[in-house]
Amino acid sequence: MSTIVATHFVSLDGKVDPTGGDPALHDTAWTFKTVDAVPEAYDLKGREQEEAGALLLGRRSYQMFAPVWPEMEEFTRYNTLPKYVVSTTLTEEDLAGNWGETTILRSLDDVARLKESGDEEIQVHGSVSLTRALADAGLIDAYHLLVFPVLLGQGKPLFSDADQPARKLRLVEHEAYRNGVQKQIFEVER
Repeated sequence: MSTIVATHFVSLDGKVDPTGGDPALHDTAWTFKTVDAVPEAYDLKGREQEEAGALLLGRRSYQMFAPVWPEMEEFTRYNTLPKYVVSTTLTEEDLAGNWGETTILRSLDDVARLKESGDEEIQVHGSVSLTRALADAGLIDAYHLLVFPVLLGQGKPLFSDADQPARKLRLVEHEAYRNGVQKQIFEVER
């Protein structure tokens, strides 16, 4: 069975998108504006690229990444991986022609079937609405978090407020960097 790993930049108050999800205002620059640059804090991102077997994205993140990531030197391995987009509205004609194999999934049931059919690591980048839905459905196996020492206040939280039973996580790796960023890798206990 494949594992689904949600990987996010997150503020100390649990926000991942200070714009509240408005794609016209999307700005991950808060991560670079709130702390001094420490390259080793981003080593996890390079490791994730090597460990990924596929990418799973929501529609909005796919539409933001597809025009940019194929041309970025630091994301070349992602270009070779299969991509899955969870969307009820995208069509085949909406998919980028230069970003490799991409499959549209229409539901979380489709994601569950994908998870059961393989044995690779499927990574969710960005896609906070999808991450929340996957978590609520019990489909996430691990979280890779870079926690930034800032309280954003406004914006979209990483975790939903759905009335769910507690899920225990096991901290399997952590590190604090001199700029205050903390790497936290958790596995979901089943």
